[in-house]
Amino acid sequence: MLSDDIEDLHREYYPKQEQVGYGEIVFITTKDDGQRQSYGKKAEDYGTTTVVLPLITKEDVERRVYYKKGDRNSNYKHRESRDIETMVRLLKSAKQQGGLLSGAELSVLMNRSLSTLTKYLRAYTEKTGEILPLKGYVLDQGSLPTHKGIIISLYEQGKSPADIVLHTAHSQDAVDRYIKQYDQIKKLIKKEMDEVAIKEITGRSMKVVREYIKLYYDLNPVIKLNK
Repeated sequence: MLSDDIEDLHREYYPKQEQVGYGEIVFITTKDDGQRQSYGKKAEDYGTTTVVLPLITKEDVERRVYYKKGDRNSNYKHRESRDIETMVRLLKSAKQQGGLLSGAELSVLMNRSLSTLTKYLRAYTEKTGEILPLKGYVLDQGSLPTHKGIIISLYEQGKSPADIVLHTAHSQDAVDRYIKQYDQIKKLIKKEMDEVAIKEITGRSMKVVREYIKLYYDLNPVIKLNK
């Protein structure tokens, strides 16, 4: 019934006060419903969902109160560590509730520049090997750092596509697509074809071909040394 639909919408966009805890914020973001990025698709064309994000925790406040002053570098490292912890918490919380935060949304929520957040994302991924569920990663938008490399690295380590999906927050289709492209180019490399020939055979752009060629040799350094 129409009245039920209206009530459902009201509950989604205006949750009751008791549903929002300490330091949490109600936020509308992109819905994680398996949709894919496509050329010309605008931000408003994606579905949305309402999530409750743990922006500030009691531990955050306590650390500010009791943190001892140190030298300039130690203060900077402390802030960076705290920021990364907040970033991870927000992204994972949104994902668990069926939402995907974009880099711009995260930038506003944390009051940090996109370049700073990119640095944080790279640092976290390099340290943990985990890809966080940022909208651009999950929807495969742009050329965000290392996501393709991590997927192929896990594949070369013998991880199954299903395990890679769990580890990287990518869809099964995206993981399968990367692996298929990599395997195709890998076979052609082994046949000693150059990048121009690989581009013609696969129909991939030269940029993509070079990315996979670099990945292949980075992940197989012995082969590169023997060339």
